[in-house]
Amino acid sequence: MEKVNVADGFDSFDETWSPRLAAELNGQAVKFAKLDGEFVWHHHDDADELFFVTSGELRIELREREDIHLTEGEFVVVPRGVEHRPVALPEADVILFEPAETRNTGNVESERTADVERL
Repeated sequence: MEKVNVADGFDSFDETWSPRLAAELNGQAVKFAKLDGEFVWHHHDDADELFFVTSGELRIELREREDIHLTEGEFVVVPRGVEHRPVALPEADVILFEPAETRNTGNVESERTADVERL
């Protein structure tokens, strides 16, 4: 058991769209990510994904629903199978909760597909 300081965790890296693993519990991962600009459209076949904004603003664009705008202290769960694209306005620090094996670009392979490193 180790405590995690959220501010220190985000201060420990600069790369955007490259999630860092902060903790794992019950098959779920807690990942920290710095987001800047637009990501790729994608979905996750077998995983819901929680986006919790700790700083900045984030818009979750959805193909078949109204976009969701998040500010500091807000979160949303994107259900499995829902095509989405995160867009940071212009930058955001986000904590992600999702199954440990979830790939950041879901069903899409792109230059933004990243392996998860530990904090």
